[in-house]
Amino acid sequence: MFKPFVLFVYLLFFFHSNGIAQQSILVENGVSEQLAHKRSSIISNVQYQLHFNIPAALSEEITGREQLTFQLKAVKEALQIDFKQAANQVSKIVVNGKKTDVDLQNEHLIVAAQYLKKGENTVEIDFIAGSSSLNRNPEYLYALFVPDHARSAFPCFDQPNLKARFLLSLTIPAGWKALANGELKNISADGGAQTYQFANSDLLPTYLFSFTAGKYLSVNQKVGARNQEFLHRETDSVKIKLSTDSIFKAHGDAINFLEQWTNIPFPFQKIGFAAIPDFQFGGMEHPGVVQYKASSLFLDGGATKDQLIGRLNLISHETAHMWFGDLVTMNWFNDVWMKEVFANFMADKVTEKLMGKETFDLKFLQDHYPAAYGVDRTLGANAIRQQLDNLQDAGSMYGNIIYHKAPIMMRQLELLMGKDNFQQGIRSYLKKYAYGNATWNDLIGILSTYTEKDLNKWNKVWVNSPGRPIFDYKISYRGEKIDQLSIQQHPEFGEQAVWPQVFTVTLVYADRSENIKVAMNAAKLEIKEAINLPRPKYLIFNTDALGYGLFPIDSNSIEDLVNLKTPLERASAYINLYENLLSGRSLKPASLLELLITGIQKEKNEMNLRLLGGYIGNIYWSFMRPAERVSLAPRLEQVLWQRMQMEPEANNKKILFKTFQDVYLTSAAGATLRQIWHTQQSPAGVKLTEDDYISLAFTLALKSDTVSNFLTVQRDRIANVERKNRISFLMPALSTDVAERNRFFESLADQKNREKEAWVSYALAYLNHPLRHQTSIAYLPKSLELVAEIQRTGDIFFPQSWLGATFNGYQSNEAYQIVTDFLTKHPNYNPKLKGKILQATDNLHRAQKIMSNK
Repeated sequence: MFKPFVLFVYLLFFFHSNGIAQQSILVENGVSEQLAHKRSSIISNVQYQLHFNIPAALSEEITGREQLTFQLKAVKEALQIDFKQAANQVSKIVVNGKKTDVDLQNEHLIVAAQYLKKGENTVEIDFIAGSSSLNRNPEYLYALFVPDHARSAFPCFDQPNLKARFLLSLTIPAGWKALANGELKNISADGGAQTYQFANSDLLPTYLFSFTAGKYLSVNQKVGARNQEFLHRETDSVKIKLSTDSIFKAHGDAINFLEQWTNIPFPFQKIGFAAIPDFQFGGMEHPGVVQYKASSLFLDGGATKDQLIGRLNLISHETAHMWFGDLVTMNWFNDVWMKEVFANFMADKVTEKLMGKETFDLKFLQDHYPAAYGVDRTLGANAIRQQLDNLQDAGSMYGNIIYHKAPIMMRQLELLMGKDNFQQGIRSYLKKYAYGNATWNDLIGILSTYTEKDLNKWNKVWVNSPGRPIFDYKISYRGEKIDQLSIQQHPEFGEQAVWPQVFTVTLVYADRSENIKVAMNAAKLEIKEAINLPRPKYLIFNTDALGYGLFPIDSNSIEDLVNLKTPLERASAYINLYENLLSGRSLKPASLLELLITGIQKEKNEMNLRLLGGYIGNIYWSFMRPAERVSLAPRLEQVLWQRMQMEPEANNKKILFKTFQDVYLTSAAGATLRQIWHTQQSPAGVKLTEDDYISLAFTLALKSDTVSNFLTVQRDRIANVERKNRISFLMPALSTDVAERNRFFESLADQKNREKEAWVSYALAYLNHPLRHQTSIAYLPKSLELVAEIQRTGDIFFPQSWLGATFNGYQSNEAYQIVTDFLTKHPNYNPKLKGKILQATDNLHRAQKIMSNK
């Protein structure tokens, strides 16, 4: 019996001399690690020559023509060329001058050994391009092939360790512009079409090959000695004026920093980037044609400091990839985290240089720790480095562990080795593997030559194990002096482990504080520096925000935590309070919410205000019963509104306004916001932009219990076609008519209605908002059933965002039972997807205990 998706096909090939069957190979869906390893051992010098004919009408197919040239070390069996389309999508295949039959099996074109030869081979293919990863829109398209989607568009060796050059030409409608990896060499016109011819690219894996074409505005600017090309579709003249120069400058600053830090000049032939409306990710690092989410780049006068730093960090992240991931690429996608950790880590270094250490430390803490804890504390936690048997499952490896725990790990590694040794080791690694591929073990091997520390032991727990440590302490006194202070750590789940790391413990006195640096390298550590110190009022753990894990809270310190001296200390305390709430180790939801409300009335730091607002919203919607929210709402609204009115800083005012908008429930607050939206007159000192008014219209529509036209009016107010279309898509998800919302949710079962993944995620969040749980809970079983298909048909972050948008805010036992029943009924469910479900439903899981213990 043939099993779905995996078919054992024995392909016979013959010696030219006697026709005797020689060997068989396995042909299966996806790209297996075994296939990738075998091909990389015999194939080299890969060159693609590609032409795509792109018509303006979405109903017309994109046709392609390809010439694939490569060297073969030996010919012992048939060759598999990856192409995830039907056989009728290939109209012709010619191998070394001989036309052959199209043999497409399990997502692979099979080239029989008799057509191949040792040395140089050429395969010519005419095909219809699969359009799912070409992201076609009425006026533009963009190729997004990470991690294994190139094979859905054209025949290729879709694996990271077969780097190639791409000689690309595009025939596109007149009036369109195009950008690709290589320099533009020529444009020729032919009637209503034009052909762009690009130079041969640098050496790239298939997931970094890309292009975009459409009705774009083109901007060129020279930054230093380099020309930079920028395509975008933004129509807001204010955003264009305020953002364009900053975008170019941020790229130039990031390149300059990275060239100096790595001691390697910018490694690719051109600098080009495009702003894509509603792009699936924040950005994607294709050399010469970096793609960004347009809304992350184009900011206006109402942008907060966090948004401005976020743009700088995003640009620095994608630029860092030019060295980390693009110049040196992982050998296999089990090490995909390597490129992401270095991109984040180096982007943080750029931010530190440009924004200062205080801002860097605070942003590093807030960006990485809550997101990492959000996975590492769950029953679905995964290690940074994971096993990957087939590239078709690579998308499930992406998530907050590789993007956020890994930079924390890397900072601990830098502290362990010392900054200079760490930098020298990374420079050696980049130099040795430039334009090639490497593994994490290759890197650890090089770094080990620059330190006497046992990196393999350190690596075992930080990189190859999931989870985080739980810290406890014991303190005893002799009179008014400390007699003993010890700190213990143990894993939250699983086997005993020790996370070597450093952090600070602060002893607080009436007139001063004493900081003790702790090098925690054992399950239990005696803090000898504390012996004979005076009895403190209380202790605070991890005040320098370097430590990773769940830290204890001295009950005597709780009321004073909102008064800590530095923003970093306060942020570390806020995060630890929330994590202790989830673990059932400290305050109850109502008590912590009261403390955070006190904090938000005192906090002056913009980033901390945002953090507090987020935690207040999380507790309010996830761990307070509906009746409790209704009771609390009038006072919470009053506190936020008054605090906003008294706050002198415009950005702080805006954050407080956004928190007010999120939590409001009373009719009086609703009337105030309706008046602001209707008149387009923001509160004094608060600068609301078009995006803010759109967001406000969505909130008003969500919380309105009568038929209203908020979204219709808002759509008519704006000119940008993409933003208009986004509102139209989301309108059914915000309808007051349950039947209309039901029909919209049911429509998402059809893949074509999920193509705009960012829109779908927003829609799911509105459909499943806590105010709609009485009706939306019916969506949960189907939402879970669709996860496997979404993993198969969507982009890398879609399963995570689908689940997060669906389950965020649910707290009932009924919802929890739906999840447990689903997992019980599917005992052999894909373990990586099961992990995603457990991660997304962790708050729901914890709410069962937290809510029952109120």
